[in-house]
Amino acid sequence: MSKKWESFVKPSKEDLKSKLNDIQFKVTQKDGTEKPFKNEYWDNKEEGIYVDVVSGEPLFSSKDKYKSGTGWPSFFKPLYDEALVEKEDKKLFRTRTEIRSKYGDSHLGHVFDDGPAPTGKRFCMNSAALRFIAKEDMEKEGYGDFLDAL
Repeated sequence: MSKKWESFVKPSKEDLKSKLNDIQFKVTQKDGTEKPFKNEYWDNKEEGIYVDVVSGEPLFSSKDKYKSGTGWPSFFKPLYDEALVEKEDKKLFRTRTEIRSKYGDSHLGHVFDDGPAPTGKRFCMNSAALRFIAKEDMEKEGYGDFLDAL
C-alpha cells in the first residue's frame, strides 16, 4: 500500500488557508485550541480512524478513544508510536507536552499522564486537527492496512 503521507510536502500558508476552515487553520498552524464540547469528534462513537486533516497521516483508532470528560477527543495511545512528535510547550503557566503530526507538522493537542490503563496517557486532541474515516470507508480511502487496529 502506498503511504502517501510519508511523502507529504507541506503546502504554503496561503494554500492551507484555502484548504482549511478558520478553526482548522488556527489549531493546526497557529497552535490554537478549539472549545471543549463544541467540536466535531469529542463524542463520536463510530468505528474508524482519525487522520491529520492537513497531511492525511493516520494517527488514532476509535478503539483507543475514551470519554475523558474534558470535551475533546481523547485517546490512550496512537495508532503507532512513530505517528506523533512530542514537543515541550511552555506557553501557559506550566510545562506541557505538545503533540504534532510527524509529516504534516500540525499541532494536534497535548498528552497528559492522567489517562486510563494500559498506558496511563491521555492524548487530548483537537477535532479541528483531525479527519475521521469511518471503518466502511477506510479501504477505498487507502487506509485498509489499519482495519486490524479497530
